[in-house]
Amino acid sequence: MQIPVFAQTALLLVMSNVFMTFAWYGHLKTLSNKAWYVAAIISWGIALFEYLLQVPANRIGATQYSLAQLKIMQEAITLTVFVPFAMFYMDQPFKLDYVWAALCLVGAVYFIFRS
Repeated sequence: MQIPVFAQTALLLVMSNVFMTFAWYGHLKTLSNKAWYVAAIISWGIALFEYLLQVPANRIGATQYSLAQLKIMQEAITLTVFVPFAMFYMDQPFKLDYVWAALCLVGAVYFIFRS
């Protein structure tokens, strides 16, 4: 059974976004007592795993989607990963602005994927 290109691309992008979100923001909680360069080195190490997933995701996606479609897909997935991360890991309150931002991204997805 062949997994559709969209599913392969989306799954790899979701997994890469989890790593990238932790690389970019996780240190604010877990390494706040360390020097910035320690946090940067650790974040870089985490980001390596993001790249190991993101690069194949974009290569697979590029067989069927345009560069703009891949970018909008990435941004929509980023918000989908970031909001739960912010709320559950970073203990940030839910904001209605997340809904409005998501609606804007839904519009972006619509316009970039329409024929």
